[in-house]
Amino acid sequence: MRAGDGVFAVMSAVDNELGLAGLKSYTWLPGGTPFVVLLFDMEKAELAAVIEADKMGQLRTGAASGVAAKLLAKPDAQTLGVIGCGWQAESQVACIREALPGIEQVVAYCRTEKSLRAFCKKVGAEPGESHRDPAEQDVVVTVTTSKDPVLRGEWLQPGALVCAVGANEPRARELDNVVLDRAVLVCCDSIEQARLESGDLIEPVERGVLDWLEVHELQEVVAGELPGRSSPDDIVVFKSNGLAAWDVAIGAVALELAGKKKVGRRI
Repeated sequence: MRAGDGVFAVMSAVDNELGLAGLKSYTWLPGGTPFVVLLFDMEKAELAAVIEADKMGQLRTGAASGVAAKLLAKPDAQTLGVIGCGWQAESQVACIREALPGIEQVVAYCRTEKSLRAFCKKVGAEPGESHRDPAEQDVVVTVTTSKDPVLRGEWLQPGALVCAVGANEPRARELDNVVLDRAVLVCCDSIEQARLESGDLIEPVERGVLDWLEVHELQEVVAGELPGRSSPDDIVVFKSNGLAAWDVAIGAVALELAGKKKVGRRI
């Protein structure tokens, strides 16, 4: 819902296996975006944790791209391209490197030269001269705040995996129609959510470039119900919006580690 000049959001999920119900809430405001995760122990019927969750959100978003890269990237992927050099981009590089040990080169680009240089120094990447340089790598991540496409399908090399992370509004896009037209496989984290939030998929469907029947969920690949790719030359897209289930899962890990390391404060 609207909150002043920003947005207030609540995302919830139940994980019966973990025995936890939880939610993430945040305000997206001009002055910043504070996050909190609440976890409820369903067996004890009590509040289990209140966690400031900015870092957790960064990690779980990067981890999702790591899972996608492990399952959807071509087997011999050696290069990673990143369009966008903000906070979320750091965990994208770290997690995809972890998932694909064969990555030998990272190429990054953003419009602000100072931010680009600082990002490249921090994560060990090479600065690109334009959006096209990272777009020509084996794995391409778009993690920007742009409302208009920053990645053109004509730039992609055969076999590329695209992880589109930044846009999560129905009229905001990071990918142009050619990306979706060239894609052999299109995955998202939740089709139901994508129909509401993924401008990268909503507009191509409206224009007849894509059909919702052609969109799959990453969980199908994780469970082995759907092959990741049929050819090393396939172009594959993973559209990531983020699920509350991820926040409950990483929150459970944080809660366990806090107990072991005796950190945090009991209320």
